Amino acid sequence: MSAADQTQMSALAQASAAAHPVPDRGHVNNYTSDPELQQLLRLYLPADLYAHLQPYFERMGELAGGVVDDWALQADRNPPTLQVRSRSGRDEQRIHKHPAYVEMEKIAFQEFGLAAISHREDMLGWPGRLPAIVKYALTYLFVQSEFGLCCPLSMTDSLTRTLKKYGDEALVRKYLPTLLAMDFDSAVQGSMFMTEQAAGSDIANTLTVAAAQEDGSWRLYGEKWFCSNPDAGFGMVLARVQGGPPGMKGISLFLLPRTLDDGSANHYRIVRLKDKLGTRSMASGEIRMEGAVAYLVGEQGRGFVQIADMVNNSRLSNGMRSAGMMRRAVAEAEFIARERWAFGKQLQDLPLMQVQLDKLRVPAEQARTMVLQTAAALTRSDAGEPGAYALLRILTPLIKFRACRDARKVTGDAMEVRGGCGYIEEWADPRLVRDAHLGSIWEGTSNIVALDVRRAIRREGSLPVLQQHLLGLLADTGGITAAYRQALADALAGAARLAERAVAEDGEALVRQAATALYNCTTAIAMTWEAGRTGSAERLRLAQLALAHRVLPRDPLGGGAAVPASWLA
Repeated sequence: MSAADQTQMSALAQASAAAHPVPDRGHVNNYTSDPELQQLLRLYLPADLYAHLQPYFERMGELAGGVVDDWALQADRNPPTLQVRSRSGRDEQRIHKHPAYVEMEKIAFQEFGLAAISHREDMLGWPGRLPAIVKYALTYLFVQSEFGLCCPLSMTDSLTRTLKKYGDEALVRKYLPTLLAMDFDSAVQGSMFMTEQAAGSDIANTLTVAAAQEDGSWRLYGEKWFCSNPDAGFGMVLARVQGGPPGMKGISLFLLPRTLDDGSANHYRIVRLKDKLGTRSMASGEIRMEGAVAYLVGEQGRGFVQIADMVNNSRLSNGMRSAGMMRRAVAEAEFIARERWAFGKQLQDLPLMQVQLDKLRVPAEQARTMVLQTAAALTRSDAGEPGAYALLRILTPLIKFRACRDARKVTGDAMEVRGGCGYIEEWADPRLVRDAHLGSIWEGTSNIVALDVRRAIRREGSLPVLQQHLLGLLADTGGITAAYRQALADALAGAARLAERAVAEDGEALVRQAATALYNCTTAIAMTWEAGRTGSAERLRLAQLALAHRVLPRDPLGGGAAVPASWLA
């Protein structure tokens, strides 16, 4: 080939590359690019509060969709490392975090105070306590780029909540200010050390021992097997009181400070850091306590009951994180489908792609609605509203169970829309897929959380409260056909009957199906209510798809329309 021919071919290749680049969504404001979220926040927040917070939502959307996304990629590629000794040979343990991770910490903990926002009266320029939806909405925007850091955020928030609820006055007075400090250099983070090799989800098998001291403190001996944020300033630890009764009645809850009053390190070691599939930016490790000083939180023998409040708070956060990751995955897939052409058409105009995108959108929007509904229930429960706690107790495990499982599939299927590039670590898809799988493991596996739905029905009487709540939303919804309204009511009744069977002594095998049915009915009804209030035809369409495809039985050989014609106005 002559030099002239080579030059011509090179020019053609460059022109082809310029005309058909791989679509790259790049930096985008996660808030302003999401009109559906804006509509929902206007619905769930008082008008004056929404107007006040809009600049904060926009700021977080800009950061999360911009520099935080860049930092998240860097931190994922450069996981933390454990230093066990100083260069002079002293035992000085320290976890080294990548500077990109530290910058993200400053935004989350200091600029927006996401770990303190539920516990202070002066956050984001608003007088008084902000409702829980604000914290979850801001974190929902943040987690679309960075998942790992949201674990320390949630645990710090949850540890603070548990300490305030169960700790004695002196303990709260001593340690709460450092947990709520807004200065990054002086504030501390929280963690939760529960998991042991022999125990896992069976807390009654906890082997860590607590020995009482004359000064009222305790000494802890034992190992914890999976401790995220292991160098946190404080950890909530479950341990068995020395000489106490066997089983769950012998388990108590303790606050473990990283640093003692004299400034020295407490008597526990980080044995090693975990080499994890996902959440690579955030350290997780193994802890060995060798007479570590700790303080009893709440009553002896009620450790599981007390830490359950912390776990439930973390489970709601876990569901929110899965919802946020699904939103990012869907947004990326929609962008690719809009910008990429094949066979002379945009991908989004191809019938199979339209079906595939809807299969991503439906669970993502279900999870988003569930976050808002559960956060609203949390605010009402904390305010002491009758029935709100029972509602919260069932909504929380429902979102943890179903949204976290849905995120695994949604992120994987969204990767496929991008094609081969979706399998490359330069893009967000692999990180989303890896991180999504952790959601259904930590804070209780799917089976454990499904059983908690059953426990909420049995102990809290949550099922009729949930039914009453959903029927109230349905009654408050206009603009839908009688056939669709009846279909929603019938589906809810059927899900409740299945749940009642699952609660029966021989019904344990049904708890997963019952939890899924309740989740899908809850979200279909709540999304329909939201559509009626916001006027969103798209939200109503997705609600109908949720009911038709995720609740009602369909003949796989029957074909037919996406939803029955009688449902359409």
